[in-house]
Amino acid sequence: MRLFGPLVDRATYRRWVYFILGGALSVPYLLFAAIVVPSLLPLVVTMGRGIVIAMITVVLVVIASSFLPAVRVLEGAAVRELLDDPVPGVTFGPAGSWPVRLRSSAMFLLHVATGCVVSLVSLLVPVAFGFSVAAPFTGRIALSTEDPITVPKGWASAWIPAAFLLGLVALAYAVWIAGALLTRCAKSLLGISAAERIAQLEKRTEQLAERNRLARELHDSVGHALSVVTIQAGAARRTLRSDPEFTEQALTAIEDSARAALDDLDHVLGLLREEASSRAPQSGLTELSALVEATRLAGAEVTAEVRGDPASVPPVVSREAYRILQECLTNALRHAGKVPVTVHVEAEAELLRLRVANPLGTAAPSRDGGGRGLRGMTERVEVLGGTITAGRADGCWKVEVAVPWGKRR
Repeated sequence: MRLFGPLVDRATYRRWVYFILGGALSVPYLLFAAIVVPSLLPLVVTMGRGIVIAMITVVLVVIASSFLPAVRVLEGAAVRELLDDPVPGVTFGPAGSWPVRLRSSAMFLLHVATGCVVSLVSLLVPVAFGFSVAAPFTGRIALSTEDPITVPKGWASAWIPAAFLLGLVALAYAVWIAGALLTRCAKSLLGISAAERIAQLEKRTEQLAERNRLARELHDSVGHALSVVTIQAGAARRTLRSDPEFTEQALTAIEDSARAALDDLDHVLGLLREEASSRAPQSGLTELSALVEATRLAGAEVTAEVRGDPASVPPVVSREAYRILQECLTNALRHAGKVPVTVHVEAEAELLRLRVANPLGTAAPSRDGGGRGLRGMTERVEVLGGTITAGRADGCWKVEVAVPWGKRR
C-alpha cells in the first residue's frame, strides 16, 4: 500500500494544484520573455544568446516582483493551504528585513519555475495519452495536423498507450516528490528564524506576565469591592427599618464600591482585548484615604498612620503597595469580620514599609497555608525586589512588607 500511497494521497493533488498555480503565475513572465527575445536578436545575432539573456531578465523580473507585499501574502496563502502549512505561526505580510525578503523571493522563484515545468508536462502527457489510445486501431499517432507518426496496427502498438499511462502515473509520483521537496524548502525559506522565534517567545512571555499581573489586579480590586458590598448589604438589610440613615450610608458604600470595581473590570478587560480602554485607574498610595474610608463603611474600624511623603514613591511601587494594602484589608473583612485593623505606611527616602495587623476574630478560618491573595501579594513584592512576612503573632494576623526604591534598587 505504501507503494501506491502517493496516488491516493490528497496531499499529492493539493501539491499538483500548487504547481498549476505556479504555472499560471509564470505566464506573464513567459510572455515578457517572448517580447524580449525578438527585440534582442538584432543585438546578440544568435537565437541562443537571445534566449539566455531573456531568461536572465525574466528571472530578475520575477525576483523584483516577489518583493511586493501582495506577492508574499499570495505565496504564503498558497503554501499554507496547498502544502499542508509547513510553517504554522508565520504571518505573511510586509517583510521586516532583507533576509526575510530574499528568502521569500527564493521561494516564489522556485514556485514559479517548478510550476511552469510541472504545468507544461501535466498538459502534454494527458494529451499525448489521449492521442495514443487510438494508435493500435488507426496505426498512427496524430500529434499534429501534419505528418502523423505511423505505428503498426493491433497488438504490436498496444504498448504505446500503456507507456503513456505509466507516464501519467509517473507524473503523479513526480508531483508528490516535488511537492515534498518544496515543502521542505518552505520550512527553510519561510519559517521563523531562531532569532525571530526567540523574539516571539520573549513577547509571549511578556504577554503572559502582563496577563498574570492583570489577574492579580482584578482579584484585588474586585475581591475588595465584593467583600465591602457583601458586608454592607447585610448591614443594610438588618437596619432597613430601624436606622434609615445608616442604611443609606451602606447603600452609598455599595454603590461606590461597585462603581470602582466596574471601572477596574472595564480597564482590565480592555487590556485583555488589546484595546485602548477609556478608563485607566492608577490607584496608588495617594488614594489610601479613600480605601480606608471604604473599609470603614463596611463596618471595620481602621486606623491608618502614614509617615513620609507617599507622593514621592515611584508610581509602580505606589500602585503595587496600594494593591497589597487593599488585599490585606479585604482579607481582614473576609476572614476576621468587623475587627479593628491598623495600617502603618512609612515612605522613607529609599525604603517603603507597610504593616497591617488585625485580630484573628472568633470565627476566623486558618490561613497558615495562605491563599491566592497571599500568593499574589508575595509575587508583587518579589517583582519589586522586596520582602514580605505574613502570619499569626500575638493573637493577630500581621503582614509586613519592605520594598526598596531609589538608590537601593
